[in-house]
Amino acid sequence: MTATPTLPPPAPIQQLHHFAYKAKDAEETRHFYEDLLGLPLFHIIQSDHVPSTGEYCPYTHFFFRLQDGSFIAFFDLGDDEAALPSPNTPKWVNHISFRVNTVQELEDTKTRLQAGGIEVLGVTDHHIFKSIYFFDPNGIRLELTAQLADEVHMMEESKTAHARLAAWTERKQQWRRERAEGKAVDPLKPQQNDRPEVVARSLD
Repeated sequence: MTATPTLPPPAPIQQLHHFAYKAKDAEETRHFYEDLLGLPLFHIIQSDHVPSTGEYCPYTHFFFRLQDGSFIAFFDLGDDEAALPSPNTPKWVNHISFRVNTVQELEDTKTRLQAGGIEVLGVTDHHIFKSIYFFDPNGIRLELTAQLADEVHMMEESKTAHARLAAWTERKQQWRRERAEGKAVDPLKPQQNDRPEVVARSLD
């Protein structure tokens, strides 16, 4: 029997380095992130070939720096086209959330964005934090979040996370079996509702 090699431990991941998205236009994107959100343009990489794949695709890769040293970055491919949305995913699912310190900062940022012609949803109460939501010029959904729960509260929440996910996985496996047998046609609902106060908005 061949001995299983001992793997090195996982590297301690310190923080996010950057998210990267396609930008329709670099200057339009710079105006939004630097002038409206206050994230400084910090670094630019330009090339004709992609280092990771070697393929030919001229680009300008530019980075905006957050307070913790992480970045949100973009690629302008020079085609004036935004990335297409995923056809099977609602627009609210894929998003990036930035943390601010206070709810007042959420309100202030909402005022700044609306003055710049940006539609903003919220302030939305998620119990452990409050948020506002809006789209950048590239169609990327953004969230600004002010944390309400302290570290003790969040540590308590973490104690039940694995059990709750395991219960969801067990129910999903049963749903898959029923769907294969033609018994389940509706999407699987979670085993509990953490937001009972939220009701469906009228589409009228």
